[in-house]
Amino acid sequence: MKLLVAGAESLDDVPGLDAATDFAEIHFAPDDNALATGLPGSEILLGWDFTGCNLGDHWHLADSLRWIHWCGAGVDRLLFPGLTSSDVLVTNARGIFDRAMAETVLGYMLAEAKRFRESWDLQKSHSWLYRRSDRLLGQHALVVGVGSIGHAVGELLQAVGIRVQGVGRTAREDDPVFGRIHDMADLNRLSAEQDWVIGVLPSTASTRDVFDAEFFAALSPRARFINIGRGDAVAEDALQQALQSGAIAGAMLDVFKQEPLPEKNPLWDTPNLFVSPHISGDYHSFPRDMVEMFLENLSRYRSGDALANRVDKVQGYAARD
Repeated sequence: MKLLVAGAESLDDVPGLDAATDFAEIHFAPDDNALATGLPGSEILLGWDFTGCNLGDHWHLADSLRWIHWCGAGVDRLLFPGLTSSDVLVTNARGIFDRAMAETVLGYMLAEAKRFRESWDLQKSHSWLYRRSDRLLGQHALVVGVGSIGHAVGELLQAVGIRVQGVGRTAREDDPVFGRIHDMADLNRLSAEQDWVIGVLPSTASTRDVFDAEFFAALSPRARFINIGRGDAVAEDALQQALQSGAIAGAMLDVFKQEPLPEKNPLWDTPNLFVSPHISGDYHSFPRDMVEMFLENLSRYRSGDALANRVDKVQGYAARD
């Protein structure tokens, strides 16, 4: 079988993929031209990195493609109408980044509650200033987006004594982490009661600008907002205004509508906003973990078994297996 790896130049870029060389003819497409050349005859496409590769432009060349494995949790950069309406299976790296992203959220919260940023600034000026901080124990957090990442966030926050609720696409009972999951219609009402609201939403037509001016107006002045899902879920102008006016206590954003965040974007200088460059889920060994996940699915594929992490191409995310 022919396996095409998009966004890599050789096996050196994809640690552990050499395990597939015994039964797969592996080709590499580091750029758009190589993708166009490599697509004909390819049965499997491993989306290692689609930067500089536009699959939609060359979709007519995918004459043998049966399966795409996307090395990421969000598939919004991959999907386009031709793929969505096709019979090509899509899987993703759901689960790989869950714990790292949950730890990032907890890190944000600890840094804010314990006023670490102030301590670092004071250290630079050699200033010894006694002050008190907050405890996370007993605080309230709302996780908006209750897929595998949202569940990992909820579990970790509960472990340190935070009272956690969840909001998802549909309401349901008896969730193993959140108990009752509320639907999106309850977002603003529930958010008014929170110390923290954490966005973990995928990028879909229904999630764009969910966190809008009305949402931020509903928050308590003590509340802080965290977004590790997708940047297009946030109306950035509304968030900026809420921070500048002091309507909310702070925000931590790892994702943005435009990435990289332009140098002159006013978010860089917005008070009480912490910016990180879409790194909440990345850790040193994650590339090898992604390859191991792909190889497990490749074994299923060769055996004719159902693939794990199958993406609903219409909804735009992988449902829980």
